[in-house]
Amino acid sequence: MTQAPAPPRATRRQHDREIVSLAVPAFGALVAEPLFVLADSAIVGHLGTAQLAGLGIASALLTTAVSIFVFLAYATTAAVARRVGAGELPAAIRQGMDGIWLALLLGAGVIAVVLPTAPFLVELFGASDTAAPYATTYLRISSLGIPAMLVVLAATGVLRGLQDTRTPLYVAVAGFVANGVLNAVLVYGAGLGIAGSAWGTVIAQCGMAAVYLVVVVRGARRHGASLRPDATGIRASAQAGAPLLVRTLSLRAILMIATAVAARLGDADIAAHQIILSLWSLLAFALDAIAIAGQAIIGRYLGADDTQGARDVCRRMVQWGIAVGLLLGVLVVVARPAFLPLFTTDSAVKDTALPALLVVALSQPICGVVFVLDGVLMGAGDGPYLAWAMLLTLAVFTPVALLVPTVGGGLTALWATMTLMMTVRMFTLWLRTRSGRWLVTGATR
Repeated sequence: MTQAPAPPRATRRQHDREIVSLAVPAFGALVAEPLFVLADSAIVGHLGTAQLAGLGIASALLTTAVSIFVFLAYATTAAVARRVGAGELPAAIRQGMDGIWLALLLGAGVIAVVLPTAPFLVELFGASDTAAPYATTYLRISSLGIPAMLVVLAATGVLRGLQDTRTPLYVAVAGFVANGVLNAVLVYGAGLGIAGSAWGTVIAQCGMAAVYLVVVVRGARRHGASLRPDATGIRASAQAGAPLLVRTLSLRAILMIATAVAARLGDADIAAHQIILSLWSLLAFALDAIAIAGQAIIGRYLGADDTQGARDVCRRMVQWGIAVGLLLGVLVVVARPAFLPLFTTDSAVKDTALPALLVVALSQPICGVVFVLDGVLMGAGDGPYLAWAMLLTLAVFTPVALLVPTVGGGLTALWATMTLMMTVRMFTLWLRTRSGRWLVTGATR
């Protein structure tokens, strides 16, 4: 960050209150996705190792199909927050509606691609003959819920930009409970196996999307914002999200490469990798809750032409990220012996996962800085830099990860490579925030 005198203690307390008031509810909403996967993993894991391995591959593909469009949430948060800071509330909500329409169009396109290509995608990941049928089944069914998932992203972005993270929390909690109940009933009660888990998730996601649409539509009518699709607005939303799409595609490529490498190490390794990746995602979203607060706060400060406020809250959020990362790392170390039996009874899977979990624990302070600074730059609308920085990180990570099966070290070496990836990200993000070039003010960037 640009060097500046530390803000007075009263200002720091104000930032702390604002960060906490937004980040705590945001955490509940953010963990919906990894908690869905954790619930699926816990239920499917007791069906057998092959089923859990299949879920690991399918969920990685499904998460990629959805997460590449995360700009629907992040870009919308920043854009809406800027207009809120500038006092342009109706325009902010109209921009959010454009994002929701874009989400529906993109969701339909993703279904059209995933349904016919599911077996090929699973094979591309190197799934074993025992795991591939389960992966294909889960992927095909779950893809039907993608439009709902994208609507959830876009609508969540609108509410975050309006400084409302409580409504997404309530919807996420209800969705998680519904997902867990539906999975248990359909997998075991109805005897549908892994297909029941997929259907449970689809139903829960559609319910969440319906609730979000009701909330956003009511807000649009209250403030006189149009609900009709606008081709110009939809196109502008897509263009604004393009750099973040490149950034997210690069990040998802890293996660897919990691899963593909784990799959080639064996069924025990890919099963252990699925468990660890689910935990890592949960920890990442916990850290990202601070970043979400930062997106909303920084977007508002820049919209109101307050660069000093943006600098101060950025500095404070980095401190929060480091502290929370240290705490999460300690929790992983302490809880790891009790954590693994929740997902598998296979001793080979547990033995493979234990040392890799230590690597995850040690990397959490680094992750804390990365997620916070990533959120700061998103809130500032600095998408082009984020895209280039992530492409550089992908270029560093790929050759190292692909060497793991040859060099050895197994899953632990693979997760050490993931830590290297996060270190590169931290360095590139730190350079940008230190330069101050992200501090661009106004209702639009």
